[in-house]
Amino acid sequence: MKTEDSLKKFKYKVAAFYNFISIIDQEILLIKEELTNLAANQEIKGTILLASEGVNGTICGTEKAITHFIQILKQLLKISDINVKYSWTEKQAFRRFKARKKKEIVTIGDDSIDPNLISGVVSDVKSTIMRSLSLVGVIIVTVAASIGSGLFVLPSFAASVMGTGIWLAFLLAGIVFLPGALSKSELSSAMPVNGGAYVYLERSFGPLIGTISGLGLWASFLLKSAFALIGFSAYMYAVTNYLDITTNSTFVIMSALALITILNILGVKKVKAFQTPILALTTILILIICVIQLFDASFDFSRPMDGAIDVTKNDPVIVAEAAALVFVAYAGIYKAGALGGEVKDPEKNLPYGMLISLLLITLLYVFVTFIMMGAIENEWWLDSNNNPREDPIFAFVDTVASTEIGITMALLAFLTMISGALSGLLAASRFLFAMAKDCLLPNSLSETNEKFGTPQWSIILTGVAMGICILTLPVKDVAKLASGFQIMVIVALNACVIILRRDSGKNNWYQPSFKSPMYPFIQIFGIIAGAILVYLMGSKAIIGAAAALILGFATYKIYGEKNYQPQISTNSESE
Repeated sequence: MKTEDSLKKFKYKVAAFYNFISIIDQEILLIKEELTNLAANQEIKGTILLASEGVNGTICGTEKAITHFIQILKQLLKISDINVKYSWTEKQAFRRFKARKKKEIVTIGDDSIDPNLISGVVSDVKSTIMRSLSLVGVIIVTVAASIGSGLFVLPSFAASVMGTGIWLAFLLAGIVFLPGALSKSELSSAMPVNGGAYVYLERSFGPLIGTISGLGLWASFLLKSAFALIGFSAYMYAVTNYLDITTNSTFVIMSALALITILNILGVKKVKAFQTPILALTTILILIICVIQLFDASFDFSRPMDGAIDVTKNDPVIVAEAAALVFVAYAGIYKAGALGGEVKDPEKNLPYGMLISLLLITLLYVFVTFIMMGAIENEWWLDSNNNPREDPIFAFVDTVASTEIGITMALLAFLTMISGALSGLLAASRFLFAMAKDCLLPNSLSETNEKFGTPQWSIILTGVAMGICILTLPVKDVAKLASGFQIMVIVALNACVIILRRDSGKNNWYQPSFKSPMYPFIQIFGIIAGAILVYLMGSKAIIGAAAALILGFATYKIYGEKNYQPQISTNSESE
């Protein structure tokens, strides 16, 4: 009998494989195209059948090419192993490569029977990401990811720009965000996989733009998390000051950063379980206080209304500038798209989840900021040095309710800020991890801790970058840059939809179940409005955008161009 070693003298290796796993139609189309391109690049021939119940195929190529192909196939299917048998041949066994979508692989004749559940079939379902999020789940995750520094810190910074009419800035930011949300909804229904915006941009524009956008997303999320830590420090100071405890804000922030970096490396999953109830309790308490103020005899509707009307009449540019500043408050909408691989019926639940979440978040921001400005006279959002307060919610509640309730709110707020920074660092690090998996960044950034299974070097690099930003950048600049990068991504997502729709014949895999209404006008509006907002944010935002472009271009030319190997699915998340 011929041994495996004796057969290796033959040039070609044949792989026959199968695996029964659940695959949705949109993923089948994406996997089909990826495998076709990969086979062409590796000179692999044969046939692969793809169906909702799994994959079956036989391919032939060089040993190196076959090994690489099987590795990529496992990554595309999000499985750790595949049933495969190998053999050797002197010459290519097939004339061409074909990847076909089939209704079923195992012909049973009964649609009610799922081969994945048939006794005797060894399934790898446990190693896949389970689709468990419903529409309500998507909304909860997205809203929870959005409420943070946008509500607890940004109002005072926005008020320092345009005064009591800041509710209009939040409304305008939500309107400008809408085209991006519609575009991302369409993209997520066509590509319901983990990775979100990075995957969409990389697939639409190629690895160069993928590198630039990936680093831009990374910078945006780490800056937002840095801003959350600054807010955490401010609210913690309110609590410690009430208790007559002396603290150093820089020490507190850097200690918190070290803590959340370590927790991310440890992979403490249960921490996130506390985030939603804390956010829910905090939001409910704020809403109760705001509703009480709305019916208070001292509440002045004219202050927020006149503030918005006056600044719009006299200097509408200021409104746009304030809207640009608070744009980052809507970044949590990205969360749904990043969890595309975990959502039930993603073709419906992803787009509707994002749009409903955007509506709810916008209404919350507008209502709370309107009440805040109508309930208190004078420029209460400034501290004794005429700088924007970093704890506006505490200042508001302390004034309209009581110091005790204010301290309770501050306690809930700093817990919210630290949990937001924790998940934000997680999200930011996953962009580096995803890019490293695509070989656009050094492989070390995709290495996971042997004990905890987390991308430790991506987490550490993100934590260090956050620390540098906190120590070197003014607070307002952190918010500006975070918003600026978010706007750039939104602009790019709008462009994605236009390009993919225009080249639909070339991109035959692009078959979104949800299509953005008012195409392409809504996308064009989003692109133009986003560009205007970045411009109005001033020179620092423009310099930041230019720096991101240069860094992304240099990174790709120095490393990514030589090593790029695309993956369809990543594990990045957004806050």
